[in-house]
Amino acid sequence: MAELNEFDEPLASELPSDKVADLVEYIVCGLVQDESAVSLDVTDNDEGALIEVSCAADDAGRIIGRRGRTIKAIRTLARALGSRVGTAVEVEVLG
Repeated sequence: MAELNEFDEPLASELPSDKVADLVEYIVCGLVQDESAVSLDVTDNDEGALIEVSCAADDAGRIIGRRGRTIKAIRTLARALGSRVGTAVEVEVLG
């Protein structure tokens, strides 16, 4: 959970992409069998944020889903939260 200042606002050290990464991590960890193999690499730049999800090779299929439906849903949720917090977001899966 983010630390708050006396006005119940997040401290400046937390980037908007951190909230989106927390959401993606929560969803992905619920899908995979080996949660300890899941790691996220967040890269921020002027255009937005890139979230790269690394996982066990066996779990990559679970994250992608049939015909890519699961990763499409994750991307939709990430982009929706990203627009709400003011940043563009892209999610990629690295097996």
